Amino acid sequence: MPPAVVVFAPSPLLTVTIEDRAGQPDIHVHAGGQGVWQARMISTLGVPVVLCAALGGEAGDVLEHLLPSEGVELRAVHVGTRNGGYVHDRRGGDREPIAEAPGGPLDRHEQDALYELVLAEGLEHGTAVLAGPNSDQVIPSTLYRRLATDLGANGCRVAADLSGERLDAVLAGGPAVLKVSHEELIADGRSESDEPAELVAAMKQLRADGAGTVIVSRAAEPALALPGDGESVVEIHVPPLEPAEPRGAGDSMTAGVVASLVRGEPVREALRTGAACGALNVVRRGLGTGGEEAIRTLAERVELVEWKG
Repeated sequence: MPPAVVVFAPSPLLTVTIEDRAGQPDIHVHAGGQGVWQARMISTLGVPVVLCAALGGEAGDVLEHLLPSEGVELRAVHVGTRNGGYVHDRRGGDREPIAEAPGGPLDRHEQDALYELVLAEGLEHGTAVLAGPNSDQVIPSTLYRRLATDLGANGCRVAADLSGERLDAVLAGGPAVLKVSHEELIADGRSESDEPAELVAAMKQLRADGAGTVIVSRAAEPALALPGDGESVVEIHVPPLEPAEPRGAGDSMTAGVVASLVRGEPVREALRTGAACGALNVVRRGLGTGGEEAIRTLAERVELVEWKG
């Protein structure tokens, strides 16, 4: 079995989704948030996960029971603030938010405890994914800078799926894998538009700033990748599939890439697997879900085409 991946999920969410089942409300309660969805996909690919999170309040009490699962070990810091959550109604087909609550901010001592936990686990297992919080107020971006820098300096492979100040922060640690969406690059002022040439220029700047493999998701358009073992940008073409849930494809892609690298696959094979994870995610209603056999089948049909700008 490959070594475990440490996933930093600073503030998981308690999610309640109302579906329709034969004309009756069907209520689903799950743990959610970027890091949780990534952990779920990584474990699907047979790679163990150590999920490091802060838990507090009534939502945190429930999450402590929901988060551990087959292949996912929970390591929690108990905090005085509460975890966030949401209630969404999908009986009409689209998601209709009924209530959404952000997670509360961690104090200095709680931040230190969370940093210490992730540092120790990351150094022990050798690979760490730094996922974003569900709210900007939960933890400062400086914590991401410290984690990326200290983990990377001590031989831990760091992957990040971040934007804004947190993306700027992790670059100081030279992450091995950096994934960002094209909307985030534009919002951060790193790209002036969604034109491929502008996005590629931003990717090359991220490489110059310290990132290894850089991946830019582009919604329905082929993702772009600058593999860490070369200077050529590739477009990632996935098989055409009708989406059922457009959210979460980028998170699943990051998870698939990291899981593949931990299993010893070359970076281009990891990109194919990551793209297959993202493609399968959008045809399912559960975020970060999918079967390993289906992922492997789709990965065989993913094409990497050299970008000719």
